Amino acid sequence: MPPDPNDPASAGAPESEEALIAEFWAPLAADLGGAYDLQDDCATIAPPPGTELVVTADALIAGVHFLPDEEPASIAWKALAVNVSDLVAKGATPLAYLMTLALPGKPARDWLASYAAGLAAAQQAFGCRLAGGDTDRTPGPLSVSITALGTVPIGGMVRRAGARPGDHVYVSGTIGDATLGLAVRLNEQAVLAQLAPEAQRYLAGKFSRPQPPVALGAALRACASAAIDISDGLLKDFDRLCRVSGVSGSLDASRVPLSEAARTAIDSGIRTAADLMTGGEDYEVLATVPPGRAAEFEQRAAACDTRVTRIGEVGDGQAGASVLSVSGEPMRVEKMGWDHFS
Repeated sequence: MPPDPNDPASAGAPESEEALIAEFWAPLAADLGGAYDLQDDCATIAPPPGTELVVTADALIAGVHFLPDEEPASIAWKALAVNVSDLVAKGATPLAYLMTLALPGKPARDWLASYAAGLAAAQQAFGCRLAGGDTDRTPGPLSVSITALGTVPIGGMVRRAGARPGDHVYVSGTIGDATLGLAVRLNEQAVLAQLAPEAQRYLAGKFSRPQPPVALGAALRACASAAIDISDGLLKDFDRLCRVSGVSGSLDASRVPLSEAARTAIDSGIRTAADLMTGGEDYEVLATVPPGRAAEFEQRAAACDTRVTRIGEVGDGQAGASVLSVSGEPMRVEKMGWDHFS
């Protein structure tokens, strides 16, 4: 649970914001020289020669992006992961991040320790370090806002707006696991009844601790004409890419990669393929690749031990995205993905 000002555990909390920073946040910045051990108001960041910075920001709010009873380490991991996912889709190498943490009460020491441990693990996995930020109190729910910085060779960022007719469409990893993981975390009985405990643990982990394919960045820079991370649903994010590129695109539902647990969910009737392609929170990468670079892209992905699957094609026109069902018929989808305001 988030910190509660009435929780006796808060009695062991740091005495001040400065003490909190020194004990929990400064160690996360220790390997970033320009962070100055978080003892200044600002940091200095010099990208490696021949590169430029790629910057993104995303926020997580209790009850919207994670469950209110989520363990602190997983909140921290997910907050960094969703930002790194954006960087990866641009072909960027994660470098550093800024974090604003707004707490609804005086933070308990054990909560802070778990949260800091989750950040430390995420930093190690994604290859970036804390550069600074802010820690606040809020009358609202717990929220975490992160601004992440990555690097690419100058002019090398992979944009959404580069897809061209004839390009192949690829996706990394598997689709729909986080959607099912949320159902597991919410104790949806129809889902729990069909999935073995091991599958439930796997799916819950995909929801709470997403794993963006960091190693795929170089392959995207070398081969992709356009790319986007899948945060709001495979169909919605593909449609976004198609529209900003001024093209149409078609996906084949029979090719969309699914985990064994997701296939079980479809086969048992507790979810449809459309549910999994529109649920969001996958934090995988969707990329368009010219036919002449497809073999190289697959080879590069295999070399960095990252699964990629060809699932569609880019077409003429500006009609956005469509999808064919497993039977080959056009699939009707009521809602293409997640939207905060609909």
